[in-house]
Amino acid sequence: MASLVENLIDVLNKENSEYKILLDLSLQKTAIIVRGDHQELTKITDEEQRVVSRMNLLSLQRQETMKDIANVLNKDVEQLKLKGLIELLSQRPKEQQMLAKAFDGLSDTVHHVARVNDQNRELLKNALEMVEFDMNLFQSMKTAPETANYNKGAYNTGSVMGVPAGGFDAKQ
Repeated sequence: MASLVENLIDVLNKENSEYKILLDLSLQKTAIIVRGDHQELTKITDEEQRVVSRMNLLSLQRQETMKDIANVLNKDVEQLKLKGLIELLSQRPKEQQMLAKAFDGLSDTVHHVARVNDQNRELLKNALEMVEFDMNLFQSMKTAPETANYNKGAYNTGSVMGVPAGGFDAKQ
């Protein structure tokens, strides 16, 4: 049983390390989203996928270890959660403390990743809304009526909504 708990603690610590890598990538992604650097965003997303792949393997290891622990304790694996296991280890305070520390560290990191990802989601949503606004503006400029702007020779300058036919005036 002791080796199973040590194995579980090891897997939790490895998962925490991977989540910390994911957190670092998410923080980098925030700056990249703000800059609007699509190529870097693609690179970061690809790296995140590699980290998530490693995390999935660790999650499977954790589930297998929990199954083994549940069998040793004669408990239903579906009902045995990490918090419950920590409580069951009251007779082994050293293992209980180590497992609780690993669990708390992982929980804190996961919550931090979730918070940063929510922030990134909002930034992406705002960026998409801005792109949509710009597209609507350009579309409306194409369909807007010409204004009656005449030059000295009484010729129509052909501006649309006060903007020259060639596009925006960069000097403005």
